[in-house]
Amino acid sequence: MNFSIYMTGLMMGLSLIVAIGAQNAFVLRQGLRNEHVFAVCLACALSDAALIVLGVTSFRQISALLPWLDPVMRYAGAAFLIWYGARSLYSAFRSSAVLAAGETKSSSFRQTLAMCLALTWLNPHVYLDTVALLGTISTRFPGNEISFATGAMTGSFLFFFSLGFGARWLRPIFVKPASWRILETLIAFTMWMIATKLLSGV
Repeated sequence: MNFSIYMTGLMMGLSLIVAIGAQNAFVLRQGLRNEHVFAVCLACALSDAALIVLGVTSFRQISALLPWLDPVMRYAGAAFLIWYGARSLYSAFRSSAVLAAGETKSSSFRQTLAMCLALTWLNPHVYLDTVALLGTISTRFPGNEISFATGAMTGSFLFFFSLGFGARWLRPIFVKPASWRILETLIAFTMWMIATKLLSGV
């Protein structure tokens, strides 16, 4: 394995997922609630890994064979994010007892995992970052694509597990209902901003 190319993949992978987005906001929220954190982090990291492998090995073939995929994913993803944003805003206006960190209504493992996978696989930006962008960059390292892909996948695992389990340090702040309201409102507007960008083609 080429270590310098591995590090390039690691840094590229981290730089693409550090910005707050639908998936990251969900991981942060689960970490703050201490609810199915390991499963959520693992699902996000494994999904990224699968998409990175897909991009590094098949990006050119996919874009040539499925020219309709981009608009379909764009509109489906925007619709989902608009709905999720409305759901978060509704949560922000619930009673303080429901929003309190210790009393927040728990979601089942199946519901949580389904939401996590939907936020991951229905988000066209995930495909843009992992399949298209990382797939394109990997072509600069012929013969060392595996090193690049491994670095990028390592970045995903490091980020998601750090975000999910590091959120516990913020938990004292979110004991206050007002903090939960602010978080839910920020998540809602983040989802809507991403949806707007998808619909505008940005």
